[in-house]
Amino acid sequence: MFRYSLLLFLVCFFSCNQSTEESSSTFDETSIKVSATSLIILGNVQDGGSPHIGCKKDCCKQLFENPDNTRRVVSLGLIDAESKNKYLFEATPDMTEQMKMLKNSCSFDTPETPDGIFLTHAHIGHYAGLMYLGKEAMNANKVLVYAMPRMKTFLENSGPWSQLVGLNNIVTSPMNNHDTISLSSALSVIPFTVPHRDEFSETVGYKIVGPNKSALFIPDIDKWEKWETSIIDQIAQVDYAFLDATFFDAAEINNRDISEIPHPFIIESMQMFEGLPKQEKSKIHFIHFNHTNPALDPESEQTKQILDNGFNIARIQDIFTL
Repeated sequence: MFRYSLLLFLVCFFSCNQSTEESSSTFDETSIKVSATSLIILGNVQDGGSPHIGCKKDCCKQLFENPDNTRRVVSLGLIDAESKNKYLFEATPDMTEQMKMLKNSCSFDTPETPDGIFLTHAHIGHYAGLMYLGKEAMNANKVLVYAMPRMKTFLENSGPWSQLVGLNNIVTSPMNNHDTISLSSALSVIPFTVPHRDEFSETVGYKIVGPNKSALFIPDIDKWEKWETSIIDQIAQVDYAFLDATFFDAAEINNRDISEIPHPFIIESMQMFEGLPKQEKSKIHFIHFNHTNPALDPESEQTKQILDNGFNIARIQDIFTL
């Protein structure tokens, strides 16, 4: 009996140690305190998350058994240290954890709910997290949600989102293309429309202007050539550019019609930006990775290729001072 108990103990001991080592992609949500007005990466994965529902590929198999808590759906946190306010960009299915991380990253006392949420469009990874503000969950009180005209109408007239409005869980605040939203004397946000699948709403990117630096946030867009604006000119006007990197190349979507999901491949973006000076390339931080995208893996050859070409990858808890 003693020998059996000892054997059982040893098996459990080494099994636990092994699973801890395999789950090495972790972070401490309480370790970062932001004392200056800054952006913080709260997620970098495409709408469906990673692991992805129904996925049987190698990219997800191990993650179902050993979840990687650095893989959360794309979101930025904005911390206004001067005014002691905080904002979310996107309301993702991972918003529960992302709100907690944003609160814990503030160097000042602040409630759980953000002072405002900026939405880009009505695809599930970008607004579905609003459901957690409803009476079934947080039952929040008048959380400010910034939305473009079609997005605002969609939320106010389509259930279950209309219930959030009716019960004052959220208050929709209108935005317009290229109109500046002043959050404080030294912090502003400018939405601008971009081409994308707009079934229920417009799609926007954002320019976020801080006291000293500014950032571009475009997590979803169709091919750069479809936009009437030059992305290279836009990069030149900011200090950071967080750009759509859904797919590395066409090999990832060999079983789907590319015309239905016309994101710019990373290899296409790198080719377009190849001639930029080193300083301009270093502004670019790829974000919004599909679960199949090998660049999600920090050790992959594709990650190495991106970094060797002078670009960056937005990783969870990265901080960018504004």
